[in-house]
Amino acid sequence: MILKILDLSIDFGGVKALQQVTFNVKEGQIKAVIGPNGAGKTTLFNLITGIFPPSSGGIHFDDVKIDSLKSHKIAELGVTRTFQNLEIFDNMTVLENVMVGRHLRSKSGFFESAVRSESTKREEREIIESSLDYLDFVGLSMRANDMSASLPLGFQRYLEIARALASEPRLILLDEPAAGLDEKETEDLMGLIRKIRDKDITVLLVEHNMGLTMEISDEIVVLDHGELIAEGTPREIQYNKKVIEAYLGEDDVST
Repeated sequence: MILKILDLSIDFGGVKALQQVTFNVKEGQIKAVIGPNGAGKTTLFNLITGIFPPSSGGIHFDDVKIDSLKSHKIAELGVTRTFQNLEIFDNMTVLENVMVGRHLRSKSGFFESAVRSESTKREEREIIESSLDYLDFVGLSMRANDMSASLPLGFQRYLEIARALASEPRLILLDEPAAGLDEKETEDLMGLIRKIRDKDITVLLVEHNMGLTMEISDEIVVLDHGELIAEGTPREIQYNKKVIEAYLGEDDVST
């Protein structure tokens, strides 16, 4: 297992956002986390990536306990993410955005950077080349010198994914990557997510688009009011009575 979530809980001022959530993510799979609004999905991502510390429980990445680590340390271990609300740098070019992610793997220290040593210049060239490769991977290499704010929404989401990939993760967390995309863009996104998995990168996905989720996921975890109510294959989840009740309300579920 590349990721283990054990009895994970967090309270915000007495409100239980997550309650004893336990599940595992196998290396090389695409696993989705779904649930109604307010179920705790993004909170879960925030805990995994070190934005919040849990109130109790544990998170292990590749058998390393990470629930007490800072976000940058978790990223260095190989966990990265995108955000429900786009987090790109509007005042930078497309290429520069990806280079920000790539600098996580840079080796030059403060002195080398200050004096612009030959090794620093060489590494900067390597960062540019690698960043262009990641832009090519997501289909944005032709827009490398454009300002990121000029990209349409779908391309901005691809840019955020490219920046996350540039840090060479083993696990990527995608928070509603299909939000705001049309049908064609969503189909293209499914292809990109499969390409990411084919690069031996495990994918944990939060997504409201059930068509995409059921089509692409190996397994699905369902949260409701901060509790895990179901886990299984897409087919198992599709016919799970608790899941249907959570989305439609008990009165709307035929018996």
